[in-house]
Amino acid sequence: MVWILESDVFPISHTRLRRAINDAGHRIVESRDDWWLDEPSKFDAQTPVVFHGSLGNAAVIEMKANWSPGSFCPMNDFYCTAWYPRARKWLLHRDWRCVPANDLVANAADVASSIGCHDRVFVRPDSPLKPFSGRVLDVDSISLKALDHGFYFEDETLPVIVAPVANVGREWRFVVVDRQVIAGSGYNAETRSASAASENSRARELAAEIVCSMEPPSPVYVLDICEVDDQCLLLELNPFGGADLYDCDPQAIVKAVSDHAIRSVKS
Repeated sequence: MVWILESDVFPISHTRLRRAINDAGHRIVESRDDWWLDEPSKFDAQTPVVFHGSLGNAAVIEMKANWSPGSFCPMNDFYCTAWYPRARKWLLHRDWRCVPANDLVANAADVASSIGCHDRVFVRPDSPLKPFSGRVLDVDSISLKALDHGFYFEDETLPVIVAPVANVGREWRFVVVDRQVIAGSGYNAETRSASAASENSRARELAAEIVCSMEPPSPVYVLDICEVDDQCLLLELNPFGGADLYDCDPQAIVKAVSDHAIRSVKS
């Protein structure tokens, strides 16, 4: 099978991933910038192809459906509003609202009050493409500029998730394939790098419970668990094709994802 890698996006984790792909006897094709301006290369319909790189390109691959299974990035299924309701039992954001960004700016106090907040709120995009990074904002100073409008996005009606502020401690990322937790790694959200925190048994147990119980957004995806007040909670789900793998076991990932890809093409 073929793995298409955009390695300049994840230079650290891709060093280990490339080695695991080579050791497994699979073929690596380097992603090319000109593909995203025109059309990506074609492969034989019976050749399983998996992409791993930038989230934006993963979304383009899913949309154009040039490769199978491709990037595991069905955009609509990864919007927070698509999966938050069925994940409420485990979710960090038990109380939340989704409103257009300009509505939040115009009615910040009312929106905050509806979820039990007065001084500060956490705001993130509904979209899995994350046109701006999640952030804590003072209710009385919320503006489009504070959400990076005009820098990363232009649409004033961009849907955003508004939730109470939580004191998040350690965080872990788990790779899920066919409702099985395949690998996990601690990570630092601020530096976007693997952390020294070892994989936590309580975090992995929660991840395993979630993936067995909840309808998945995709057969392959990543799931993030966080620690709040010594309790493990579900932070978010992300498309596999555009997610950093940090220190997740690359051999386990390559085997599980490749096996799934080969089965999906044969079926």
